[in-house]
Amino acid sequence: MLETVLLTSVLLADSLVPDKVQNLDEVLIVSYEGRAKQRSVKGQVASIDEHLGELRNVNMVRRGSYAWEPVVNNMQTERLSTTIDGMKIFYACTDKMDPVTSYVESGNLQSISLNSGLDGNPQATGNIGGSLDLKLRKIGFEANPRQINLSAGHEWNGHLQVYGADAAFSGRRAYLNTGVFSRAADCYQEGGGQLLNYSQFSKVNLFANAGVRLTDTDVLESTVIFDRATDVGYPALNMDVSKAQGFITSLSFKHRFSKAGWETKAYYNHIIHIMDDTTRPDVAIHMDMPGDSRTTGLYSLLTTSFGDYESSYQHDIAVNYDLYYNRLFADMTMYPGGAAPMYMVTWPDVGTLNTGLAVTDNVSIDERQSLRLSGKLAWQQQRLNNEEGYSGQKVFFPLMTDSYHQTTGRIAASYQFSIFNSQFSIGSGWGSRAPSVTEAYGYYLNNTFDQYDYMGNPHLSNESAFELNSQFSIQNSEFSISVDANVFFFKDYIIGHLDPRLSAMTVGAEGVKVYGNLDHATIANVSLTADWQITGNLAWNGKFSYSHGSDDEGDPLPLISPIAWRSRLQYNYHRLLSELEVRGNARQKNYAVKYGETETSAWNIVNLSAVYQLSVLSIRAGIENLFDKKYSSYSDWNNIPQKGRNIFLNLTVEL
Repeated sequence: MLETVLLTSVLLADSLVPDKVQNLDEVLIVSYEGRAKQRSVKGQVASIDEHLGELRNVNMVRRGSYAWEPVVNNMQTERLSTTIDGMKIFYACTDKMDPVTSYVESGNLQSISLNSGLDGNPQATGNIGGSLDLKLRKIGFEANPRQINLSAGHEWNGHLQVYGADAAFSGRRAYLNTGVFSRAADCYQEGGGQLLNYSQFSKVNLFANAGVRLTDTDVLESTVIFDRATDVGYPALNMDVSKAQGFITSLSFKHRFSKAGWETKAYYNHIIHIMDDTTRPDVAIHMDMPGDSRTTGLYSLLTTSFGDYESSYQHDIAVNYDLYYNRLFADMTMYPGGAAPMYMVTWPDVGTLNTGLAVTDNVSIDERQSLRLSGKLAWQQQRLNNEEGYSGQKVFFPLMTDSYHQTTGRIAASYQFSIFNSQFSIGSGWGSRAPSVTEAYGYYLNNTFDQYDYMGNPHLSNESAFELNSQFSIQNSEFSISVDANVFFFKDYIIGHLDPRLSAMTVGAEGVKVYGNLDHATIANVSLTADWQITGNLAWNGKFSYSHGSDDEGDPLPLISPIAWRSRLQYNYHRLLSELEVRGNARQKNYAVKYGETETSAWNIVNLSAVYQLSVLSIRAGIENLFDKKYSSYSDWNNIPQKGRNIFLNLTVEL
């Protein structure tokens, strides 16, 4: 399912690469001139999580009010590829408290690009469910010579405060984007007014993007991001986070040929994540759980076009080579009262070397027909560098070694046909992924979702899936409707299996599960989206979606969305844009009892918002959960309640 989107505003900084029609399922603009066109009603003050939740195939797993985990096509992090400007970054928390998306801010993002399913972006690896690429904000050359933006926001529920300042300078030979953003919140109140403890957080983000034009055909660009979150509470878990810190940097070189563009980027990032339970009362055994992730990588992307321009027959080809090396280490120290501390390695300093070659070809057959072909082949080697962690796992897997290698790949094809006011596409793909570090080498990791300790399995087979997808849309000047559907047929699906021979280590855990392969599994999704321009000032948008997932015994898979809907009515009058939104989920009937899931009740909430645009000032205000309903969605970890009634006010000044 590929929707053609042309975003020249996003390509300002890539002036040495010929403008391309990008085949993406959806692109969400986060910031650019004329922010009233942004998707989120909160504008740039909205969090990354709120922006991601607006994408069509994306849901969010919520363990607290900070750092939600993106889910694409009802698949979590292990089956997705998330990059920042093509850079591979890996979280450092064994409980996935710090997804890649938590280390950037709305203020330093230009857009979020989504590829659904196996047709991923060139740098994506293991993207069975899809790929997300967060494009950093770059003013580019010969744009507005100076831009200064100031923003402030306040939400009364939880007393969330957001402050940001960024500036951009552009000339013929150089440009610079730089800024700083901060967010801080107390614990929020759920519907009905009860305080949800351990839902507070605080973070600060600093960034700089710069470019220098060396010649008329050569550009050098660099990026630096520093992000630090402290005192982050997670009400759905047993532990909080004292520090989550990310340092992200890159240097790229771009060259333009007469009919081609070439970009090579080298990057490095270091993620530090420290969990602790010192603020929790009545802790049976105090624990410290730090994690560390370091990634060094590069990619080299060549794009070119050729064909018969008179007949509209054209090939847009992209060839990408990428290489990265990541090291993941996590350990745990337990302090039982009156006894000596106990130490355990939970990620045994796993070094992953991965290299791959990807090729895509967008073929414009004629004015009505197009074909997209893509594929990638990757090779990976993993080595366990910590002797203590390796020895601990070898007790359970005596035949394991300290080094493994895997070969993964994907291939996808999509055909698109347009006639009159309608468009139809059909596609298929096959892809595989290697087990994650947690799935292969994790050691006694407690999962609060089902209250089991989890053990990795170094003997897992690669997981693979075959995808079928289709899309049909029809539109005119007043009305449009689109239907999307996909289905994934898995082989060797990876999930935890109860091992009654092992005893739990965590106090209160019900047992131990070891990751294993299911023979097969299935995930299917269908959605309907409609837009209606009722009058010149009044517009309506609606969305309805249904998903289904089952394992090889026909039982439901966990964290599969029930029926969901959203309806928005917008009224636009001169400088004022107002919106009424109703959204909700049906009761989760097919919940995965086998995998520790519990039933979630149906819910509906009503949101009101408005935007007033002055010459340099944007005022955004609204009320979320107008009727103060107490509810939780299927993806709220351990059914933690969402916010009750929440009033927000955001101000943005553009100079």
